[in-house]
Amino acid sequence: MKSVALHNLGCKVNSYEIEVMQQMLQEKGYTIVPFDETADIYIVNTCTVTNIADRKSRQMLHRAKQKNPAALVVAVGCYVQTGREDVEQDPCIDLAIGNNRKKNLASILEEYLQDLEQEDAVAENAENAGHGVDKTLHDTTVIDINHTAEYEEMTLKQTAEHTRAYIKIQDGCNQFCSYCVIPYARGRVRSRRAEDIIREITGMAQNGYREIVLTGIHISSYGIDFDEEAWKRGESVSVLKEDEERRDYSGSSKLIDLLERIHTIEGIERIRIGSLEPRIITEETAARMAALPKLCPHFHLSLQSGCDATLRRMNRKYTSEEYAESVALLRKVFDHPAITTDVIVGFPGETEEEFAQTKEFLDRIQFFEMHIFKYSKRAGTRAAVMSHQVPDPVKTTRSAELLAMEKEQSKQFRTHYVGREAEVLLEETKEIGGTEYLLGHTRDYVKLAVSVKENKKNVANTVICGRVQGFLTDEILLLSPLEFSK
Repeated sequence: MKSVALHNLGCKVNSYEIEVMQQMLQEKGYTIVPFDETADIYIVNTCTVTNIADRKSRQMLHRAKQKNPAALVVAVGCYVQTGREDVEQDPCIDLAIGNNRKKNLASILEEYLQDLEQEDAVAENAENAGHGVDKTLHDTTVIDINHTAEYEEMTLKQTAEHTRAYIKIQDGCNQFCSYCVIPYARGRVRSRRAEDIIREITGMAQNGYREIVLTGIHISSYGIDFDEEAWKRGESVSVLKEDEERRDYSGSSKLIDLLERIHTIEGIERIRIGSLEPRIITEETAARMAALPKLCPHFHLSLQSGCDATLRRMNRKYTSEEYAESVALLRKVFDHPAITTDVIVGFPGETEEEFAQTKEFLDRIQFFEMHIFKYSKRAGTRAAVMSHQVPDPVKTTRSAELLAMEKEQSKQFRTHYVGREAEVLLEETKEIGGTEYLLGHTRDYVKLAVSVKENKKNVANTVICGRVQGFLTDEILLLSPLEFSK
C-alpha cells in the first residue's frame, strides 16, 4: 500500500480534521510516515487566515514536491477554497480538495489514482504522464462553500494527545469581521448534530480520554442553523438560511443545552470550550455554565481591541464595556476564572490615542493570557484596502508593549495559586533543568509540574491534588502532591 505523509497548518479545527483524515487513511491500509520522510503521497491541510498563512501553505506543498518529485502532492482546505486559481496554476500541486470534502479524502484519492493510472497507460512518454488528470476531478473536489447547509460529519476515535481530545461541533462563520477571510473559506454556520457529538465524546471517554475541548470556527453560533421545530422535538436538523442576518449568533442557548448533555457522559471529567463571542455571556448562560461542575473555569473571550472606534472598523459586534460586563458576569459566578483573549495591534486607522485606550482597558480587565498579533493584511478583506495603514515599526513597538503587559498579568494570575491546593491532570513527562517532571494543567489551564523522582507512582492521565510551592519557570508552577484523586 502507498505511504502517506500529512502536515497540518492553522487552527484547532484543522488539527481535528487532519487527525480524522489520517485515521481514515490508516483504516484503508495506507502507511503513515513523517512529513520529512520520502512518501508516495503528501497531504497538506492548509490555512489562509493571513497572507503569511497562504505563503506557508505554498512552501509546505513545494517542499513536499522537492522531497519526492514523483509523489502525489495534495492541497486540502482553506487555501484551496480561497485561492483556487493559484492552486490550479501551481505545478507542485497535483490534487486540490476544498472544505466540506475532507471526509471524502480516501475515495477522492482512489478516484484520482485510478484516473492517473489510466492516463499513464495512454501517455506517449513519461514526461506527459498524468498531465491530463484534472486537479479538482472536474469540479467535484472543490464546492461552493457558501451555498451548503451540510455539516461535514467526521468522527475521531483516537488523538495524538493522550489525555485531552478536541471535538469539532460546528463549522463556518456569519460574522464577517473586516480583517477576516474565514467566512469565505469556511462558509456560513453549519452545526453538527448533537447526537453525533454525544456519540463521539462517549467513544472518546470509553477509550480513556478524561478531558474534551469543544472547538469550531465560531462555536457561539452553534445551533443558529437548526430548524426550531425540529430542535424542540429533540432533533438537530440543519437548514440553510439565505436571508439570515449576518450578525445573528443567537444560538447561545443551544450551546449551553449541548454542554448540559455532554456533562452527563460517564468518564468525562473536564469540559473546556474554545473561543467564545463575548455577547454569549449573559446572566442566564453564566449561571447555567456555573452549575456544571465538569466545565472548566477557563474562558477565551475574543476581544481584538479595547477601543470602541477600532472595534467598529473591525466590524466587531460589541463595545468594550459590553465585553467588560461579560467578564464581570463570569467572575461573579466562578471563583477566580481564567480569562484569556486575542488582541490585534496596528489595525488600520489605530491612532496613539486609540492604542492608549486599548492598553488602559487591558490593564483594567487583567487577563490570564493574551495572544498579541500585529495586524497583517489579508487580500480580499475590507481592512486590506482601508486608509491609514499603520507602519510596521509602529506595530512592532505596540506589540512589544502589550507583550510586556501580558507577561506581568499572566505572572500575577499564576501567583494567586502559590501556597494553595490545586488539582492537576498529568499529561506528559519533560526534563527541566536536569530534573524529570510530570506536567499537566489545572482546571483553569495553569501548568503545573510534579517531580518524577519524588513521586514514582505518578502516571500520565492521572489526576492528583497537591499544594503549589512556587514557580519552577516563568510559566510552570511546582506542585507538591498530597494525594492521588484517580
